[in-house]
Amino acid sequence: MFRVSKWTAVCRVVGSAAAPVLAGLFLLAPASVSAGDVRVLTAGAFKSMVQALAPEFERQSGNRLIIANDTVGGIVKRVNVAAGATPEAFDVLIVSPAGMRELVKSGRVLESSVVNLAKTGVGVAVKAGSPMPDISTVAALQKALLEARAVAYIDPAAGGTSGIYFAGLLDRWGIADRVKSRAVLVPGGLVAERLVTGQADLAIHQISEILAVPGATLVGPLPAEVQSFTVYAAGRPVAPKDAQTDAAAAALVAMFTSDAGRALLKQKGMDTP
Repeated sequence: MFRVSKWTAVCRVVGSAAAPVLAGLFLLAPASVSAGDVRVLTAGAFKSMVQALAPEFERQSGNRLIIANDTVGGIVKRVNVAAGATPEAFDVLIVSPAGMRELVKSGRVLESSVVNLAKTGVGVAVKAGSPMPDISTVAALQKALLEARAVAYIDPAAGGTSGIYFAGLLDRWGIADRVKSRAVLVPGGLVAERLVTGQADLAIHQISEILAVPGATLVGPLPAEVQSFTVYAAGRPVAPKDAQTDAAAAALVAMFTSDAGRALLKQKGMDTP
């Protein structure tokens, strides 16, 4: 059994509601792997999941997780750089399947290591305590967007999945110019933070990333007929820096895909793919 001090430290990171779930992960990390750094390069929507598991993984394995995040497009550019430049190193990479296919094709990710981890939908958020708009239908959502003082979402030019999809949705609805005139385009990170700072009234982002922002309230997912789910997959490099680090990276991915890990996914606003 774990000492109370260790258990308390874990709970502070992920919240007491996650404690029973993490209990099922305690034996999954490899105690035999030598200490070192395991670098995780992840799309923002999965960052909270990596952070939640980091303390227990580090305690069990003796390895330190180095977590970096970006949009899917940003990660692909950082890892799949032009000839002559230095690509960014990683031990575990988490992006959409489309991004993963590109990196497998370019020889940066080992195809046999790729595994789907989770999926998450796009949601709408407001600042905590603000009135909750009706987004139950497409017409209601359009009305809420057109009445908002400012709408925050990922800048499509940054390569963020939800921003690209939402911009396309506005185009299809014929209201792109009216919403874009009041848009707060976020280059990356947590869009719902713009609600807390007062820069926007509505935020459109992956549900898992909305739930990660204190002071923001999830109104709900986009209406079913216009919802878009993004799948996130993990992969390891074709040329890992050493066998021990690669073994630790594989063990981390195993934590994500375990039954207990999938239960924790639900708490983070995601589901199995």
